[in-house]
Amino acid sequence: MNNDMTTTAETQPPSDGIALRCEKLVRHLGEGEARVHVLREVSFSARRGTVTAIVGPSGCGKSTLLYLLGLLDRPESGEIWIGGRDVACADDDERTAIRNEHIGFVFQFHFLLPEFTALENVMLPMHRLGRWPMAKRVDWAHHLLDAVGLGEKTHRLATQLSGGEQQRVAIARALANQPSIILADEPTGNLDVKNSAVVFDLLTRLAKENGQAITLVTHNPEIATRCDSVRTMRDGAFID
Repeated sequence: MNNDMTTTAETQPPSDGIALRCEKLVRHLGEGEARVHVLREVSFSARRGTVTAIVGPSGCGKSTLLYLLGLLDRPESGEIWIGGRDVACADDDERTAIRNEHIGFVFQFHFLLPEFTALENVMLPMHRLGRWPMAKRVDWAHHLLDAVGLGEKTHRLATQLSGGEQQRVAIARALANQPSIILADEPTGNLDVKNSAVVFDLLTRLAKENGQAITLVTHNPEIATRCDSVRTMRDGAFID
């Protein structure tokens, strides 16, 4: 793993407070007559300690943008800056390293490993990063599960937790490596009203306490109005 990306990625001093920035991202999906212009030179930035909601109708490009920002997909053109580096063209190993260190993900479906306990699921990103000794990983995982109200259920299997509890474990897992960026795609979309409020409050409170930048995609207007800022997309571009 190459931890010094200066050999393959352009660098510049990081902007004050900005954890993530993209410039003029372009992405098409499909082939031939089915080819769709999903993102049209989209630019965006996310500041530490703030929550930004991206809203808009289905198919407008919200999730595609989130996947590009999370280095799960590649743009056809444009720049993605994380930690003062343009990582849009980073190779696969570098992208994996950047995700492990800088980005936490929360999706609509928790994607926990059912044969693992809550504690083991939270520790998985720490094992991949390999930054801390095992004792510190265990202590930090316990701390995060306490923070999301599951301190008494650390050794329960994922299948033994309710839907709301599983999503809280997913939040703890997203925070495991203390990333500077949290990306959330409909994080409350699979929950009832009560659990939606609990999960959103936990996610935003914990991330703000740690100075992380949260960018979330949502169709829930109540969630969006509680964010620090809202960006609206239509036909592959921001309209605000």
